[in-house]
Amino acid sequence: MDLFLSIGVIFILGIAGGWIFDKIRIPKLVFYIFIGILFGPSLLNLFDSTLLSISPYLRQIALVIILTRSGLSLNLKTLKEIGRPAILMCFIPASFEILGVTLFGPLIFGISIQEALLLGSVLAAVSPAVVVPRMIKLQNEGYGQEHHVPELIMAGASCDDIFVIVLFYVFKGLVSTSSFEAISLLQIPLSIILGLLLGLLFSFLVILVFRKIKFNTIIKTIILLGVSFLMIGIENLTKPYISISSLLGIMLMGILVLFFTKEEAVEIKKNYDSLWNVFEILLFALVGAAVDIKYAFSLDGLKIIGLLMIGLTFRSFGVFLCIIKTKFSWKEKIFIIISYLPKATVQASIGAIALSEGLAVGSLVLVAAVISILITAPLGALAMDLSYKKLLPLRKEQQPEVLLN
Repeated sequence: MDLFLSIGVIFILGIAGGWIFDKIRIPKLVFYIFIGILFGPSLLNLFDSTLLSISPYLRQIALVIILTRSGLSLNLKTLKEIGRPAILMCFIPASFEILGVTLFGPLIFGISIQEALLLGSVLAAVSPAVVVPRMIKLQNEGYGQEHHVPELIMAGASCDDIFVIVLFYVFKGLVSTSSFEAISLLQIPLSIILGLLLGLLFSFLVILVFRKIKFNTIIKTIILLGVSFLMIGIENLTKPYISISSLLGIMLMGILVLFFTKEEAVEIKKNYDSLWNVFEILLFALVGAAVDIKYAFSLDGLKIIGLLMIGLTFRSFGVFLCIIKTKFSWKEKIFIIISYLPKATVQASIGAIALSEGLAVGSLVLVAAVISILITAPLGALAMDLSYKKLLPLRKEQQPEVLLN
């Protein structure tokens, strides 16, 4: 199939099938993955080879869009208002899930600790693509507003992603070098600090330009994209010498643009939302195309499901620790735990990287990422949709009046 014909099929089928899946309340990204599996090398093998060869670059662009959107949505004032739980939710649940996978991964699959850490970092992220639209819906309907439940989940989910992505690239380096030296672990804080400094520098320049020159919103969006690609380029150039988390810098830029230029940030985010509508279809379809369907339905596929359940159990315990002894009711706590189960966006963005770089654990990581999406995205979405009216209080002014006889 020709390159443009392949892309056309992905978009047209994706929009049609996604509309149907929305109607039956299943996340449309599940359908996008099915398109990739059906037309990819595992089954019909109809996708153009050029499209498959450039998929790593398309995934990187999608990741930039994801992180910038997260940054442009992350209100620092809201985080401060929610307090301790908001901070803990950014990294504790993911850390617990990585711990669970690291403990049981070597026992189930016979992989090394480094490889288990890598696998855990891919599985550990919650999905903003599934969670955030539902939290916005709750805000609009007035559910959970007394204790800012939707805001807590959205803020935690956004930061959770960047925390996991940073760890993924560090663990990937450990697996690539087949070493587990203390000096390698020191790269984690160094990479984070340098990424923040890089993001701070470019954020200052971008905000200065936005204030001095009256560009329209489209040009501002292009500037943010261009600066994001510059940061990734700097990371690639310095990679042989020093580790820089450019992705963290990109997210920080989004946060600071929102903080200092709120009106412009709101409009820029609308453009990023439109970009995501395009790349979301491509991203999930190409992830599906990379899956070895025979491997997914083998005994290892069943083992992956078992490990996934173990990881989710650890994650749920981590969420509970974050919200213990807080103002949230037991019903609200149950809903927060449910909302932190769906996986999709980050798994699709980084799940195939280990395989594309030739790592021995690559196939396992990719199939685990896809299985986690296919299981947790629809079930998590359905659980949230069915439970929020029972578990979250409705804002008082929106409660229906009770007529007394």
